[in-house]
Amino acid sequence: MATDIKDTARSVSAAAVLELLPDRPRLLALGEPTHGEDSLLDLRNALFRQLVEEEGYRTIALESDCLRGLAVDAYVTSGATDGTDGADRLDEVVERGISHGWGTSAANRALVRWMRAFNEGRPADDRVRFAGFDGPLEISGAESPRQALTALHGRLAAHVNPALLSCTADTLDRLLGTDEQWTDPAVMYDPARSVGRSPEARELRLLADDLAALLDEQAPLLLAATSREELDLARLHARTALGLLQYHHWMADTSPARLTRLLGVRDRMMAENLLALADRGPVFAYSHNSHLQREKSTMRMGGDPLEWWSAGALVSTRLRAEYAFVATALGTIRHQGVDAPPPDTLEGLLYEQLPEPPCLLDPHRLAAHLGTDLPTTRVSPWFGYAPLDPAHLGTTDGLIFVGNLPKTP
Repeated sequence: MATDIKDTARSVSAAAVLELLPDRPRLLALGEPTHGEDSLLDLRNALFRQLVEEEGYRTIALESDCLRGLAVDAYVTSGATDGTDGADRLDEVVERGISHGWGTSAANRALVRWMRAFNEGRPADDRVRFAGFDGPLEISGAESPRQALTALHGRLAAHVNPALLSCTADTLDRLLGTDEQWTDPAVMYDPARSVGRSPEARELRLLADDLAALLDEQAPLLLAATSREELDLARLHARTALGLLQYHHWMADTSPARLTRLLGVRDRMMAENLLALADRGPVFAYSHNSHLQREKSTMRMGGDPLEWWSAGALVSTRLRAEYAFVATALGTIRHQGVDAPPPDTLEGLLYEQLPEPPCLLDPHRLAAHLGTDLPTTRVSPWFGYAPLDPAHLGTTDGLIFVGNLPKTP
C-alpha cells in the first residue's frame, strides 16, 4: 500500500488538478483546513496564476465579505485604464476590501498586486476579477442591511417607474434605524437584544422581498439602461439584503435551532454568490474545507454538535459535474501545537509515506487503496484546525497534502 500511495502522488499544479477531472469545471473550489496561514495562500496564489495563464480562468472568489470585495475588484480592474501603478493604495484597498482580518496577509496583498499587474493593458473582457462570496457577516454577528438594501432601492429608483416602488428611501431609513442596533456584538450571546424580529425588521423583510422581485421583473429595462455588470451588481445587493435580514431574524431566535439556522443561512448566501459568479465564466473559489465540501458540515459550539449543508454541497446539487472540490490536509502546525499525526489516521498515513513538498492525490484511488478499513479520523488539539474525515474521500475530487506548515512570518 505504501508504494501505491507514493506512486499516485504528484506535484501540485493546475494542470495536474484538472487532469483528475472528467471535464473542466465551471467552479473549481480549493479548501483549506485552517485559516490565517500564508504558506497555504501562497499555494492558492500559484494555482490561480496557472489557471489564469494556462486554462483561461478569470475570477477568484474568496471567503470574504461580498460587498467589501467590490473595492478590491475595482482596484485590480482599474489598473488597465487609470495609468497608475496603484502601489500607494494597495495596502489600504486590501485591508478594507478583504474581511475577517485577512487583509493584512502578505499572501493576499501579493494576490491583489499580481491581479492588477496582469490586467494592465488588457481589454475589459479579458481581465481577472476578484470577488468575495461570503456575506457581510461572521458567526459572531452580522452587518446592518442598510448598505445592501439602500443600494438596491437606489438602483431601482434610478430607472423604474416610481409608482412601482413599494417604499421610499426615507421609509427604509426610518425602518432601519441605527446601524449599531444591528451590529451589537452582545446579540450573539443574548438573542433578546436582537432587532431581527422587531416589527420594523418584519416590514423590512417584506419590502426587501418586493424590491428583489421588482428587480427580476424589470431586469430587461435595467439591462438596456445600464449594463450586465450593473444588473449583476443590483442582484448582488438584492441577495445580500435578503440574506442579512434572514440572518438577523435567526439571531433573535431562542430555540435550539438558532445556531444551525445561522450556519445554514450563511452557507446558502455563499452558495448563491458562487452560482452567480459561475454564470459569467469559470471561477476558482477558495475557502475553508467545511464551506466547500459536498458532505454535511459539522462543528461544536458551546459544547453542542451542529450540522448543516455547506455552500459546496448546495452548489454541487445545481452544477453537478461542473463543480469540483479539492481539499487540503496537513501533517503538522507546530506553532499551534499540532504535532505529527497519529499513524492510524489518514494524515498520519500520508505524513509517513509522502515526500515533504505539497503533494496532489486522487482521493478515489486513495480510497480504493484503503478499502473498507478506513483510518481513524484525527482529533486536533487546536480548535483552529479541522482534520479531514476519511469517509469524505469518495465525494472529493482532489486532495492536496502539506506535510509541515511553517509559521507565517
